[in-house]
Amino acid sequence: MNEKLQVTTGFLDVPGGQLYYEVAGSGHPVVLIHAGVADNRMWDEQFTAFADRYRVIRYDTRGYGKTRTEGVEFSNRQDLYDLLRHLDVDKVHVIGLSRGGQIATDFTLEHPEMVTALVPTAAGLSGYDQPLEDSDEVKQEAALFTQMEELWEKGAHDELQDLEVHAWADGPRQPVGRAATEVRERVREMNAGAYNRGEPEPKPQPLDPPAAGRLQEIAVPTLVIIGDLDELNTQAMAEYMAQHIPGARKVVIPGVAHMVNMEQPERFNELVLEFLDNVGT
Repeated sequence: MNEKLQVTTGFLDVPGGQLYYEVAGSGHPVVLIHAGVADNRMWDEQFTAFADRYRVIRYDTRGYGKTRTEGVEFSNRQDLYDLLRHLDVDKVHVIGLSRGGQIATDFTLEHPEMVTALVPTAAGLSGYDQPLEDSDEVKQEAALFTQMEELWEKGAHDELQDLEVHAWADGPRQPVGRAATEVRERVREMNAGAYNRGEPEPKPQPLDPPAAGRLQEIAVPTLVIIGDLDELNTQAMAEYMAQHIPGARKVVIPGVAHMVNMEQPERFNELVLEFLDNVGT
């Protein structure tokens, strides 16, 4: 991170927890929501670059990074709303990756009055249940994720983390070690933190009704980003979002898997900044 960048950090009290956040830059607000195998540090290259043009906010969701939580029922959407209002933000561009992309889309539907642009990247989609056509690649991925579920049930976290790094950094159909060592190790470090927190697991409340059947309600400029080495279901969700969000644009970045912004930060930044600059405020 640029050592000269002026960063404000803090903790926000929310029901049953404290959200850790960082803010830098000035201009129209942009919020970055991290993946489920990472924390706010996955946005290091974006936090610095975007702060040259925008007021950039990143934070750790419950169960991750420096955020603290009790084992309570909570809403990721309400947490984000509370954080933005704490920072006196009433309009914001929302960017999220993977689980963070699902939160971003759900938040846009729950608080359309606040969102000015949406960038779901390698995003999950609440309520999506379209089956993939049977193929050898689908079977290969299914076997990997079944193995991951079995390791979770056994509590074999070290082995599970090896597979998670492979699936999300390399890509589930790619050779082990395909992604750059730096990317793999950063994912491993962030993901490991979620396994060693020593705090009860909170219970996120889903959007009801979920997003998959409501995408036509989204009325803000939307840029859907996906890597062509990502898992097949995530690629299918990206296409579904691009088809069902009015006016959405989809960009496929070749040669990258799930952690798009970490593998190709310069390309990701170029795409997103050009999109946001054209959106305006």
